[in-house]
Amino acid sequence: MILLVHTSTSADNIPQQLGRPEYSYRFVLREFMPLLKQLGTVVEVADPADEVDPIYRDCLARGESCLFLCFLPPNKTPINLDCPTIPVFAWEFETLPNEAFGGKPRNDWRRILAKLGSAITHSSYTVECVHAQLGNDFPVASIPAPLWDRMQALHNTPSPSRALTVNGLVVDSTRTDLSAYCKSKLLAAAPDALPLPPNFHEYQGSINLDGVVYTAVLNPYDARKDWPQMINAFCEAFRNTPDATLLIKLTHHDPADLIPEMLEAIYTMGPSACRVLLVHAYLEETQYNALLRNTTYALSVSRGEGQCLPLMEYMSAGVPAVACRHTSMLDYIDDDCAFVIDSSLQIGAWPHDQRQAYRTLRQRVHYQSLVNAYRCSYYVARHEPEVYRSMSEAAVGSLKRYCSNAVLLPRLRQFLEERISSSSTGEKSTPSLSAGAT
Repeated sequence: MILLVHTSTSADNIPQQLGRPEYSYRFVLREFMPLLKQLGTVVEVADPADEVDPIYRDCLARGESCLFLCFLPPNKTPINLDCPTIPVFAWEFETLPNEAFGGKPRNDWRRILAKLGSAITHSSYTVECVHAQLGNDFPVASIPAPLWDRMQALHNTPSPSRALTVNGLVVDSTRTDLSAYCKSKLLAAAPDALPLPPNFHEYQGSINLDGVVYTAVLNPYDARKDWPQMINAFCEAFRNTPDATLLIKLTHHDPADLIPEMLEAIYTMGPSACRVLLVHAYLEETQYNALLRNTTYALSVSRGEGQCLPLMEYMSAGVPAVACRHTSMLDYIDDDCAFVIDSSLQIGAWPHDQRQAYRTLRQRVHYQSLVNAYRCSYYVARHEPEVYRSMSEAAVGSLKRYCSNAVLLPRLRQFLEERISSSSTGEKSTPSLSAGAT
């Protein structure tokens, strides 16, 4: 079997591409590669329009099966290729895009998926969303990024040092004049951003990570991540707790314009003994692993997730979570492995809809529940080591059931074989576009 794969973000110069549209699909494809190579010969193509069909026709001539897996949202997946094409995409809202907004028929994902005939996504939640729009017979599989096995090298492996070496930008709230970033000064500087703290270069090199460390890995320009509430609740929960640290690893190629606003969020909460670290640096594998080993809890206050790779990595390696239980996280977050933050539905818009019209639902994170989760998790880390160890092992077990090779390999093999069989017999799913439509 020949498996052609593509995503729009190149593997070159990843640090410069962080935060750009669809950048995370590169990391998803990277995780899928070892699994795909167990099923066939994998060929990555840079230009599907020029490369896919010639390879497909060559395979047909040799009597060899061939599929094209496109790691992109449906509206950016090629639809006119002869080669059977399967979009591999993430989704975290209640409703699939079902309107041709912006005058673009491709923005109606139902039409794209119906034409392609099948899809792979990463959670049972998204499978239900697809079935709600295209009917329960539409072939769609939940296959998250298979990263559990890779992370086992870090499980039960303590860090030899509490220091993290970073070559990048680091801002430490306990060493910064936060009053320089009050709201009046932000407004006075607009539309320009205030400059970064003059002393931020002092903290390049080694960062000490003593105490209870909460780590969030996020793109600060992604509104789903809700970093204002993350910061505000942390400062409220740990106003008098100097050994509590919130480390926000910023995954964006240039977050400098937003860092002053993040500092203003800390300042707004008044004097706090806790520590907030903003880290903007591309961490090599050894540095990333050092951060993980020095993390007490993986943190997410997201309003929705298609799968959440950082949270999956940390939990696979035995780091319990402070997170909500909704969207994709319904598959692996529970009270055994996480301090669950309450949330509820609220109206929302599809992120790529320029109108920002209310057409779907997203989750609203409950602030006081987040404050309580911070405080309860801190108490367990400090005073109940047996409970913490139990949560750590539960995290490993939960993610093993969700994204290990042993679970996903047979599921993916069966799904691809079914797609090959249906394409060879000329069968194709033809769901009604009215199914579940609003």
